Amino acid sequence: MDYPITPAVRFLREKKVDFTPHLYNYVEKGGTRESARQLGVDEHAVVKTLVFETNEKKPLIVLMHGDREVSTKNLARYLGVKSVEPATPERASKITGYLVGGTSPFGTRSKVPVYAEKTIFDLEKIYINGGKRGFLVAVRPSVLRETLDVKEAEAAV
Repeated sequence: MDYPITPAVRFLREKKVDFTPHLYNYVEKGGTRESARQLGVDEHAVVKTLVFETNEKKPLIVLMHGDREVSTKNLARYLGVKSVEPATPERASKITGYLVGGTSPFGTRSKVPVYAEKTIFDLEKIYINGGKRGFLVAVRPSVLRETLDVKEAEAAV
């Protein structure tokens, strides 16, 4: 299969991670529901990469099940900060080096703390962005722990 060679793919290759590339037709505002539908997988196993900022403008990445939302209140409480809000698309792009819709936690431009919803690690396989719109990679959830300095969080609603 011919797939894009993104910073995320280079990162995974460098770390000798087994991954399966999956291309789909990117649909504006389609999100994880659309990618899961096109790939014929459970949306719960499609993990979205979200960029947030604390009230002190410190960036962080949150990995969340496709069929769940992030409670910013719970996340802020967990982090011990006053508040957390989604980064603007421009800011997210500047922080990660990826376009919104193609944000991957792998191979980001700056080193940013990564928080993963705890239950992601209960899954056998996850589908996570490969660094380009319309491109997911399937990996074992343990890859997150093995390659990123990931912390578990409980912020799903």
